[in-house]
Amino acid sequence: MADAPPAAGDAAAGLYRTIALIRGFEQRAVELVRSGVIRGGIHPCTGQEAVAAGTCAALRPGDVVTSTHRGHGHVLAKGADPARMMAELAGRTTGLNQGRGGSMHAADFAVGVLGANAIVGAAVPIAAGAAWAMRRSAAYGPGTYRPAAADGTDRVALTYFGDGAVSQGVVLEAFNLAALWRVPLVLVCENNGFATSMRPQDTMAGTVTARAAAFGIPAVTVDGMDAEAVRDATAEAAARARTGAGPSLVECVTYRFDAHHTWEHTARPRYRTDAEVEAGRARDPLEVQGARIARATRAAIDAETAGLLDAAVRYALDGPHPDPATALDGLYASGLRPRAGAL
Repeated sequence: MADAPPAAGDAAAGLYRTIALIRGFEQRAVELVRSGVIRGGIHPCTGQEAVAAGTCAALRPGDVVTSTHRGHGHVLAKGADPARMMAELAGRTTGLNQGRGGSMHAADFAVGVLGANAIVGAAVPIAAGAAWAMRRSAAYGPGTYRPAAADGTDRVALTYFGDGAVSQGVVLEAFNLAALWRVPLVLVCENNGFATSMRPQDTMAGTVTARAAAFGIPAVTVDGMDAEAVRDATAEAAARARTGAGPSLVECVTYRFDAHHTWEHTARPRYRTDAEVEAGRARDPLEVQGARIARATRAAIDAETAGLLDAAVRYALDGPHPDPATALDGLYASGLRPRAGAL
């Protein structure tokens, strides 16, 4: 039997807690980029936290996700340890992936994060493959789908991608196969209004939801600054997937407050005005969700989150760097190492 849903107050506070965790994590990560602890920079998701919080609140522990180059929030919302995530960004062996994945390739199979991916749109076919494997598993039987199995095998895969990915061929191919095979997949488009610095209307014919409709995939557009709206739409899509009805798409219209990449803090490209950014901040997901809980509850969560993230930074800084002699370890799944001088 499914667990009873949390009380409304608890659910609202839980969403705020996740948003506050992601916001604070990103702020500290940016500070570590500026100090040189995190090399190469990051893609902050500041402003987009409601998407991660809302989608993951609608999932079960056994469900899986794939993420993007802007994936810290997704990984944290799915339940990864913030301390190990921070250590991963800092390139320490105590990180989620021993410092080898870094900001854009973090994974945590223990909580169902199959991995972030730096290639635009590449997470979508990976999630479609995971969903196909779920549908073809022994629990369902070849060519059949038995939903709501008592052992919890009615799992779903959820994938994130941006508006800049919806014209990628591999994304559309994944849409086609997911719809054709009716795999249990939830497609989440984080439409933040920019493909790096280009606006969707300058790069995409049609709309995000029309792309899905072309494959017979139900699609909905929601306020991506409202975690509860995102959660409810995702829950409906996940429920549909669990019944064997196939994939759905949720387009979350959101706004990125910070740079596409921290490189912008130095280069300062001018593809949007300060006034536009301020207008985008008018519906800060932290404030939208914070207004739904008691002031004392919010203060307590803020204090707890600050302490958690302070500890995460200390953990990251205390972790050792990888030994250069192990640089080629794990290159092949079999454990085979390259010949000397081959690379």
